[in-house]
Amino acid sequence: MKKINQYKLLAGICALALFIACDFEEINTNPFEMTNEMGIRDGVAIGGAVTAMQRAVVPVGTQADDTEAINQYQVAYNLSADSWCGFFGQNNNWYSGSNNTTYYLQDAWVAATYKNSYTELLSSWKEIRQESEKTGSMEVFALAQILKISAWHKTLETFGPIPYTHAGEPALVIPFDSEKDAFNAMFADLTAAIEILTARAEQGATIVADYDAVYGGDTRKWVKYANSLMLRLAMRISYADETTAKKYVLQALKHEVGVMTAKADEAQMSNGAGMVFRNNIEWLSNQYNECRMGSSMFSYLLGYKDPRLGAYFEASASAYATEAYDGKKYQAVPPGNAYQQNTIYTDFSKPNIASNTPTYWMRASEVYFLRAEAALRWGAEFGDAKALYEQGVATSFDENGVSSSVDDYLASGLTPIAHNMRASYYSYNAAAPTAATPEFSGGTEEKLEKIIIQKWIALYPNGHEAWTEWRRTGYPKLNQVQTNRGQGVTREGGIRRMVYPLSFSQSADDRANYEEALNLLGGADKDKAITQLWWDCKNRIY
Repeated sequence: MKKINQYKLLAGICALALFIACDFEEINTNPFEMTNEMGIRDGVAIGGAVTAMQRAVVPVGTQADDTEAINQYQVAYNLSADSWCGFFGQNNNWYSGSNNTTYYLQDAWVAATYKNSYTELLSSWKEIRQESEKTGSMEVFALAQILKISAWHKTLETFGPIPYTHAGEPALVIPFDSEKDAFNAMFADLTAAIEILTARAEQGATIVADYDAVYGGDTRKWVKYANSLMLRLAMRISYADETTAKKYVLQALKHEVGVMTAKADEAQMSNGAGMVFRNNIEWLSNQYNECRMGSSMFSYLLGYKDPRLGAYFEASASAYATEAYDGKKYQAVPPGNAYQQNTIYTDFSKPNIASNTPTYWMRASEVYFLRAEAALRWGAEFGDAKALYEQGVATSFDENGVSSSVDDYLASGLTPIAHNMRASYYSYNAAAPTAATPEFSGGTEEKLEKIIIQKWIALYPNGHEAWTEWRRTGYPKLNQVQTNRGQGVTREGGIRRMVYPLSFSQSADDRANYEEALNLLGGADKDKAITQLWWDCKNRIY
């Protein structure tokens, strides 16, 4: 937004779908054998709720929605995780520069993150559960479980303890679960959902195809995605609970359907369920003139002469831009920018994202890097780390339409470069963040750094996942914010979590529940941006 409307920030997203409650006669039949009548009934009673949940995993809207989803995405994700992970710099200084991008957490923005990653899915999930229990159509509820976890794991990884196992119960106050308990419940729910949908996939069946904007009802693809999501979450807890992590990594990899392996497997929102969805980042870049190339992306992509550079960012016409290997010029806005929107930064490199660019939830390249890390740490039972790493790079090239030689890229010996920018009275200087090359060589920790660097590049522009993996592993090493207004937050350590919204402690009942959440977090003094979450334990920063 050119100026974020302070009142609009406090308004919720309008209900994403309305659906009719129908009273149908129960049918005694095998729940894995959906009749034509049942399929029609599910479409009426549940289909709209499935679409609504999908639209809320990452907020997306259509042209008819105007800018509501775009604005929600901006304050919930783009001005936090998308920026904290180094993908983007911002050409504006909301709240006079005291905002999430400079590590000063604004409650309205924090509340938007919680609402968009958790609350927005709850009513649709409850509706699907209720209808599924009524009709016996549990495969649609299995899909809803996968969608719920696709969003709620972000809440869990952003805030810490959340209400999970008791969610949807008829109570005024829903208790929080510890992070460990919530992760374990997610693994159990994914396991059950995968079992149900695998039976449908073996029959070649589809579910709610007309309402599924991601896979058009393809149950086999949903099983692949669910296994890949399990792999992601298992690696997330690998430093906190290695035994559980290894169990679910192997379960995902050894499943008969398996995990994502090709571009066609990717989970994304673009066209589906009779709708055309807009990419939020395109609007933030071209209409608001705010979202621009991030400094860390500048250092890595230009330093590596990475052929994905042009696929990720547009060339800059600025006189202050730097020439890259492709003969074009690029420039990035510093992280933690506290200057007002200005024409100098406006001319810096925009994301190369169009309105019809898909909004990605997960891609096969990420899965290869997850597998490479598992193989590196736990041995041959999990695969060949080098081969999986190189396949991850090759798959990312393919996903971005890059035909350059992967072998040449990996053998280049190149390293990231410093980002030294001087533009009129704007300036920023950051040394080269690392000396790591793309070649899979060195000791275990050096190889881990390279896996996560390439994973980070491949994840673009999925900022939440990139920020979360940076916290978990310490990689990639990022260029530090120019302005730091955080409370106790250092430039080196960054934001480790969002604090809970102020609304969590306003009433007496809410206050008691909030205090219990803090006990699960580690104590009454732990609701801070510097508190490291349960799984963020590899490196003690604070």
